[in-house]
Amino acid sequence: MTDRTHDRMSGPVVERRGQVREGSTTDQRLLDSRGPTDWVHTDPWRVLRIQAEFVEGFGALAELGPAIAVFGSARTPADHPHYAVAEEAGRKLVEAGFAVITGGGPGAMEGANKGACEAGGISVGLGIELPFESGLNQWVDKGINFRYFFARKTMFVKYSQGFVVLPGGLGTLDELFEALTLVQTQKVTSFPIVLLGTDYWSGLIGWLRETALAEGKINATDLDMMVLTDDVDEAVALMVAAREDRWPTPAPKRPE
Repeated sequence: MTDRTHDRMSGPVVERRGQVREGSTTDQRLLDSRGPTDWVHTDPWRVLRIQAEFVEGFGALAELGPAIAVFGSARTPADHPHYAVAEEAGRKLVEAGFAVITGGGPGAMEGANKGACEAGGISVGLGIELPFESGLNQWVDKGINFRYFFARKTMFVKYSQGFVVLPGGLGTLDELFEALTLVQTQKVTSFPIVLLGTDYWSGLIGWLRETALAEGKINATDLDMMVLTDDVDEAVALMVAAREDRWPTPAPKRPE
């Protein structure tokens, strides 16, 4: 007969034999403020923090409506042409009926938020805790700050109908290739991705075509997932066309 004298319940988890952890209960650690605070940093507690981030994000953005994410470098100075392009993109997306979502930081993100805010639209910032950036830029009207990159990424993809990608660094590339992978694997559909800045992005497109495609690592159709342009109006038009494909305007009813 199994010896159950050493069984221990830790919440929903059963511990037996060598897996039994001696020590205080969860209630005791919760109520005894004199105890150590290491429990705050354990993986089970992180699950609750992760859950909270998803709940906050879903709750804040559920009624946002059609939105476009604009990505770009946090290091773009306010007097740089890329900043002006970001500002123009934010403004014209709002004029086309979209909310604008950025990472909420400085640089190109700030430019897009500024354009959206000054155009009277909804300017959203999804920030992330980083050791070298602090807070959301002043043009964010609705902001959420995340601890976890993956929770933040989910919000970008779930609540954006497309990506406009300005020149940027590793963070921008991370978001770009995540979106491309989701489109390639058909996790998201009707999801246009526009690269703004032909001089900046042509080298990347060239490498994908001449190396990755040439060696059979991607398909030719994968390159069609991106549109490369310098024209903000073209970028916005592609977003509008995708929105109409997703939510076509109902045909007018015939008079009875």
